[in-house]
Amino acid sequence: MKNLTLRNITKACHGEYRGPENLLDKEVAGVTIDSRKVEKDYLFIAIDGERVNAHKFIPDTIEKGAMCVISHEDLGETDFPYILVESTGQALLDTAKLYRDSFDIKVVGITGSVGKTSTKEMIASVLSQKYCVHKTLGNFNNEWGLPITIFEMNEKHQVAVLEMGVNHFGEMRRLSSVASPDICVITNIGLCHLENLGSRDGILKAKTEIFEHLNGTGTVILNGEDDRLSTVENVNGKVPVFYGKSEKNQCGKENCIYATEIRNLGLDGMKAVFHFPECTKEVEIPIPGEHNVLNALAGACVGMELGLDVEQICAGIKKAQTIGGRTNLIHANDMLIIDDCYNANPVSMRASIDVLTQAKGRMIAVLGDMGELGADEKRLHYEVGAYAASRGLDALFCCGELSKELAKGAEEHSETMEIFYFATKEELLLHLKSYLKKGDTILVKASHFMEFPDIVRSLQASVQ
Repeated sequence: MKNLTLRNITKACHGEYRGPENLLDKEVAGVTIDSRKVEKDYLFIAIDGERVNAHKFIPDTIEKGAMCVISHEDLGETDFPYILVESTGQALLDTAKLYRDSFDIKVVGITGSVGKTSTKEMIASVLSQKYCVHKTLGNFNNEWGLPITIFEMNEKHQVAVLEMGVNHFGEMRRLSSVASPDICVITNIGLCHLENLGSRDGILKAKTEIFEHLNGTGTVILNGEDDRLSTVENVNGKVPVFYGKSEKNQCGKENCIYATEIRNLGLDGMKAVFHFPECTKEVEIPIPGEHNVLNALAGACVGMELGLDVEQICAGIKKAQTIGGRTNLIHANDMLIIDDCYNANPVSMRASIDVLTQAKGRMIAVLGDMGELGADEKRLHYEVGAYAASRGLDALFCCGELSKELAKGAEEHSETMEIFYFATKEELLLHLKSYLKKGDTILVKASHFMEFPDIVRSLQASVQ
């Protein structure tokens, strides 16, 4: 791997190399924190999990041909080379930074409370009309996932689109220092991670840490529909680029690109007229939900910053696709499953319910707990339930301790919707499968820890 010699890695990690001198200037063939993925001449970084000491797998990695390991434990005298560091987690970030800086590549960093992954996919689709694009796989966006994504870059890539997610102060600063973004995109400031970040102002503070390592001439692109983001006046002396659904944003500033004449095509997607600085153009967005108009506008702004013309931008938006767990539409035996169950918060819950209301048959929501909402978690679940009731859904199936409040909110605001609460996913599935009919559309959504992909898989298997 380019520039990843044991000498350079040791220096970058502020570590102590223990091994043969003749290996110091040899490049590793790959970097991994998963002992199962080690191949010949790989570097294995032993990062301990919550329950497992990764250092116990070191002998296995050497047997598989690892060139070297990084350890925060003093291994004493060994018959294999290793680098002793204070923190293997920090060593992972330091090594990724070393590798990223080896490339002359434009980096787009994306963060926000909601829509990071969808926006990342949209931006990557747009940029792929002109460039060879490397992007975060799935949502590998934390202090382990970002480095893994960076290690998968190679010299053919011209642009990297990197998703960055945080739930504590200081995390974004560390991620941004590794990514060194040329363009920063922030989708919104919502109600995620309130447990650790306290308030939307705290979330704004945490997310905008991304600016601290923005390359000197870099550009910041912000959602002008967001009342917090629209207050950002300048970053490093440069005015941000705003996008939105009107000519001016929340604070009366001009939006660089904005959308009008937004038309809902149901579950087939959206259409809108995009107002570019030089022209207007009708744009097809193949993913349902009005929030995806904003994601497409973000993609358009990034495309414009990196020199794409309007035709290329529109073509990229039209080709955008979803990934599993992100408004992914699954057709199964005359039913439609909306798989949006990777994660959830009050904003994304409402957006997904809105998508469900575009269905032609019965509209059934299967909703679970939302995590990290802090002291207001019960109220926020109740309000989502009330919102579901207001949108005229046919049925609501809930599971999870906090979802008792969700069901309560729905019950107190609807006289027609059928509402079911179950303590376990197993009970929910048993009753849901007997309830479903051909022509139904089923939304499945909850925070990641609820493991609702199990529900999606079970539904798929039962109706095929």
